[in-house]
Amino acid sequence: MKLILGNGKTAQSLARFLDKQSTPFTLLKDTRKINNPSVLQDIDEIFISPGVPQTQPIVIWAKEKDIPVTSDIELFSRHAQAPIIGITGSNGKSTVTQLLGEMIANDNKKVAIGGNIGKPALDCLSPEIDFYVLELSSYQLDYTQNLKLFTGVVLNITPDHLDRYLSFQHYVNTKLSLYTYCQHPVINANEPLTPPINTPKYFGIEIPKQPSDFGTVTCHGSCYFLKGDDVLMAVDEMQLIGKHNVSNILATLALGDQIGLNITAMIASIKVFKGLEHRLEWVTQKHNTDYYNDSKATNAISTIKAIKALTQKYKTITLILGGIPKDEDYNTLLTLIDSHITSVILIGQSTHTFKNHLKITHTTQANSMQTAVKLATNTHCEAVLLSPACASFDMFDDFEHRGRVFKQAVKK
Repeated sequence: MKLILGNGKTAQSLARFLDKQSTPFTLLKDTRKINNPSVLQDIDEIFISPGVPQTQPIVIWAKEKDIPVTSDIELFSRHAQAPIIGITGSNGKSTVTQLLGEMIANDNKKVAIGGNIGKPALDCLSPEIDFYVLELSSYQLDYTQNLKLFTGVVLNITPDHLDRYLSFQHYVNTKLSLYTYCQHPVINANEPLTPPINTPKYFGIEIPKQPSDFGTVTCHGSCYFLKGDDVLMAVDEMQLIGKHNVSNILATLALGDQIGLNITAMIASIKVFKGLEHRLEWVTQKHNTDYYNDSKATNAISTIKAIKALTQKYKTITLILGGIPKDEDYNTLLTLIDSHITSVILIGQSTHTFKNHLKITHTTQANSMQTAVKLATNTHCEAVLLSPACASFDMFDDFEHRGRVFKQAVKK
């Protein structure tokens, strides 16, 4: 008998898949209410939603009884017949996953995109697919012991989700575990936490060291994407903004090259790719002010990257900041805000904490997103940026809900 733990999209996809396979299973929706290990009687394998922490009693009991606890990703891997590309990292993984999927489709191949973005992995299974592109969170990797990846990448590693892990090193180890499953790894040469790995393909902001690697070069004031010594396109031909997106593009090119995509098709996809909703998304311009929705920025490093990207284009920026702060160091972000942001509108639980540590004089508070947008508009800056650096659950269902409310307020 199989046991499914959880009540979200992943658990529901597991239930559908096992039912289709005529595999007997039990579904436990609320694992917090389980107070007796007898529930594990006759259970030979547990499939667990990524949102269920390893510290919950039922997970501990299962390990004590040597009952395998695994992810939907591992179950997916057992049944997938086409090559799988795995993408993880603290930031940028959704952008890279989506763009790679569009590159594959543009090269006239059938692709399924899923995992931590869009569809659960098991809902992607089909005999018609040529490539699977999976965004993998650290939570999904926590419960995965066997995974068949043709290629994969750890984009970057910065402190995140530290409330879930015993230490930052534990989180690092989880992210890097992706490489143990890769047949042809792709490595970010600018990520110092990545250990030496055999026969990788590298990408990085600097000039490539090998003919098969990807990088950039600046010449006569313009920056270009390179494969080895070959110029692919100018960086300013892409629609995404920010140095972090240059790195994301390089990662996508390296992954596409690993699976044999046509370089012309990849470049064409880059030139028309506008990015994902809630990721430094341009919303509109009103009265000479551009509005950006970066609601996906739920940690400090994401907001730092957003600010650095916009300061290359705008002299005056109003930042909407706040929510539920994470267990991370915000000092670098606060220093950047003090030196580069014109006005700050604070929202959510973190309001008083941030207010007490910010030196910027133009700081106000708002008890709703609608009020925050109105206050931001009245600052008459060149750009208004929602980049909260915090989780959203104090005021919204999730970061997507927060972003939608922001965009609705802007358009009104």
